Amino acid sequence: MNPLDKVAIGDTGVSVSRLGLGGAPLSGMVLGGGLYGGTARDAAISIIRRAHELGISYFDTAPLYGNGRSEARYGGVLPDLDRDSFVISSKCGRVLVPEDGPDDEFRDDGLPRLDAKFDLSGDGIRRSVEESLERLHLDSVEILYLHDPDVAPGDGMAEALNSALPAMVELKEQGIVGAIGCGMNLWEWPAEFIRNFDLDIILLAGRFTLLDHDAYDEFLPLCAERNVKLAIGGPYNSGILARDLDGPVSFNYEPAEQKWVDRARALKAVCDRHYVDLKAAALQYVMAHPVVASVIPGAQTEQEIEQNIEMASAEIPADLWSEMKQEKLIPADAPTPA
Repeated sequence: MNPLDKVAIGDTGVSVSRLGLGGAPLSGMVLGGGLYGGTARDAAISIIRRAHELGISYFDTAPLYGNGRSEARYGGVLPDLDRDSFVISSKCGRVLVPEDGPDDEFRDDGLPRLDAKFDLSGDGIRRSVEESLERLHLDSVEILYLHDPDVAPGDGMAEALNSALPAMVELKEQGIVGAIGCGMNLWEWPAEFIRNFDLDIILLAGRFTLLDHDAYDEFLPLCAERNVKLAIGGPYNSGILARDLDGPVSFNYEPAEQKWVDRARALKAVCDRHYVDLKAAALQYVMAHPVVASVIPGAQTEQEIEQNIEMASAEIPADLWSEMKQEKLIPADAPTPA
């Protein structure tokens, strides 16, 4: 499996590399907290450049990530590259507004102190895209996702269906974005969206992984039926598939319940018997499904980028997948790497 091969997103003219780069860790923060630590601007710039040098051509970001810092850091690299050599996705549904307080942590990125506020109105969607393009120093983004409407105050479903998604359809028709979808941590809302709109790609975080098959039975077949591709975020399930399982680990952004730790240990035991890194199995398992166009783990160092490519390219014996199926750790009919 070549993680640098490209997959077309329907008839949009957009193609993404099978392995991409998630932009949350590049900001040093998510949701105003320290989930990913404090990646400095210079380190983030180096990571983006190194990913591109190695052949990764799909980059993801969002206004929420670092309250503008992730986009600003991509904006420090991407305008200097051949525009045909990369695809960038960003998100909408929140706008960034000035916030009182010290701006020291934003100053290196040339930003004022900002805070993210939900705005699912048509005007809010258009404003979000305009401001993202300013931070990215680009004229367009190839993919636009509606970001987490399920946690917006009020009736996020109604606002998504009645205002946000129709505005995104208009932006696609105007050629401002190439493909549209949503980015979420659950599959039920995206399922409703693709039943009502001709969406192109869904960024699904954590619900189809080697460990968690919540979306497998219903949502993935629906995507296949509607010709919707998936980008998989969080392929390591917030770290549980990439960390020492003898210490504290996270699952779905929280301390992992014992049932998930036990299941991860069972997966690792199979990998160990076949001399395969658990991270390699985690990446290649989701890549093998035909509706998955790209997998976009984050990285906090250049070495993690290199390791992700190595893991996605590693040889994995067919017997490993057979054993996982026999032990009912993955579905019996799950597609696996050839």
